[in-house]
Amino acid sequence: MTIRIVRLGTPRAEDEGLRVGTVRRPPRGVPKAEFAKRDFYDVWYPVLSPTQELVTEALHAEDEKAWRAFVKKFKAQMAEPDASKTLDLLAALSHRTNMSVGCYCEDEARCHRSVLREMLTARGADVI
Repeated sequence: MTIRIVRLGTPRAEDEGLRVGTVRRPPRGVPKAEFAKRDFYDVWYPVLSPTQELVTEALHAEDEKAWRAFVKKFKAQMAEPDASKTLDLLAALSHRTNMSVGCYCEDEARCHRSVLREMLTARGADVI
């Protein structure tokens, strides 16, 4: 059993399981009834998304120093009780069922999902 870190809107992998959208906003122009059909997500869970201010900061991080500043702030956000407990829950569930978490960003290396991957792995999750 594993957690996959995915780009929302891309075709699902075989046995991917439940897809969780860790984004601040739903996809634009897509009816809610079609989120799962169009491979965005089955469940929207913005608790694991950066705040809007941090999203803006990440999008404007033009160098490594700016990106590291974003990562530091996002990790502090994820240390808040609700987010931290959610990460613990996902890590534990990864040993029992397949699931995926994702975001819309094209480049995972400059996306909060790379930080989620790191934090889930640190909690002992089985991550692909």
